[in-house]
Amino acid sequence: MVDQYDSWLVGQGNNTAASGDLNELKHQTKAEPGQPGGAPASGAYVIDVTESTFQATVQTSATFPILLLLWTAKDDRLFDMARALGDAVNKLDGKIQLARIDVNDNPQIAQAFRVTAVPALFALVNGQPMMVAQPGVLTDDELQQVTDAAIPQIIKLAQQQGVTGTAPYSGDPEADRKAAEEAAEQVPPEHEEAHRLAQSGDYSGAAAAYAKVLEANPADALAARERSKALLLARSATADVREVRAAAAAHPDDVDAQLAVADIDMIGGQIQDAFDRLLDFLAAGHKADLEPVRKRLLEYFEIPEPTDERLKRARRRLATLMF
Repeated sequence: MVDQYDSWLVGQGNNTAASGDLNELKHQTKAEPGQPGGAPASGAYVIDVTESTFQATVQTSATFPILLLLWTAKDDRLFDMARALGDAVNKLDGKIQLARIDVNDNPQIAQAFRVTAVPALFALVNGQPMMVAQPGVLTDDELQQVTDAAIPQIIKLAQQQGVTGTAPYSGDPEADRKAAEEAAEQVPPEHEEAHRLAQSGDYSGAAAAYAKVLEANPADALAARERSKALLLARSATADVREVRAAAAAHPDDVDAQLAVADIDMIGGQIQDAFDRLLDFLAAGHKADLEPVRKRLLEYFEIPEPTDERLKRARRRLATLMF
């Protein structure tokens, strides 16, 4: 968790609008995000972060910069601000990601940032948080300052630190919401324990539970995919991204260092980078390390959709390099 931050960029905000005690916010709506009367939905380059996924979000900020919005998704006074920030971020095609954190559902994150009033805006670059605006609803001028000036400055700062990756695109918000609802309704009974463990953050336990499902049914493609994701997160969800990348750069011939940084790429949604890193490692003459690289790639190959062109190209290239 974050335990300190530096103050940065935009002014005081309107602390009279929505900056009272977190438990005393009014203007509540019962509608879920994306529903009529509800907050704008996530999607495209806007994600919702929870305490169980926050550490992974911090890690991905070493790949691309992140704008953090600490808010409550049930307060209708915050919807226009969230929508404007989402629109500004989505227009930049992955140069930055907007990560929204509902402080009512995730109080530990609010405590880590010492936030007692919402909304609050932070930038996250290379794992380091910086305050973008003082807590409170921004005036129209302050919001424009964030979208027109602060966000480009965050991207520029990230580039100066070598953080030049592209955030993953998560698709149309409405389609994502429907898909998530369908997926939640369609968890097979034999997957329920593994799914529960993964949702709780016990990735090692989830991987073991999915392995048992595969023992009973080796053809269960969904279990294979979820097991690979759980193994990935169990290995590297808490890794220090900067240390991992520094080790890989310092030891280009060390297979473990390259496998570790490929994990970080996969967690950050940089699937092509992860594939290329390991395949380039083999192509550079490290055939003695073929087996651990092959095993890791086969694990990665379970994660994308079978029709993903990146997957098809990587499979072909691996087959070529093995002979």
